Amino acid sequence: MKWIRERDALIAQTLAFVQSVSGKKDDVRQPDTARTAPVVAAEIVSVQTVTVAFEARQADPPPVAPPPQPLPVPPPRTGSDVRSEMQARIANFRKHQERFEREREEYCAATLTKLRAAIRDPSLRPEADK
Repeated sequence: MKWIRERDALIAQTLAFVQSVSGKKDDVRQPDTARTAPVVAAEIVSVQTVTVAFEARQADPPPVAPPPQPLPVPPPRTGSDVRSEMQARIANFRKHQERFEREREEYCAATLTKLRAAIRDPSLRPEADK
C-alpha cells in the first residue's frame, strides 16, 4: 500500500518542519519510519531549504471582502396574471400553428398545379439528362 508510506513520509516531514521552526524536539510519537527512512531523510533536506524561504517572509492576511448583496426578488404573480399570460401564450401558439397549416396547404396546392400542368403540356416538363 503505497499511500500508507506516503502518509507516513508526510507526517515525518511535517514533524521535521515543526521542529525546525520551533527549534525544539517534541515528544510526539513518530510513525514507523524503518521502512521509509531513506525517503524521509531526502524530504527533510528539501523541507529545510523551503523553511528558510518561509521564515524570511511573513505575509499579511488577505483583505476581507464584503459579502455580496442578494438580488431583489420580483413580487409574486397573482392568479389572474398567470391565467392571462397562459391564455395569451395559447392564442399565439394557435395562430402560429394555423399559419403553418395555411402555408402547407398553399405549397401543396401550388405543387399539384405545377404537376397537373406538366402532365397536360409536355413542353413544361423538365429536361431529363441522358
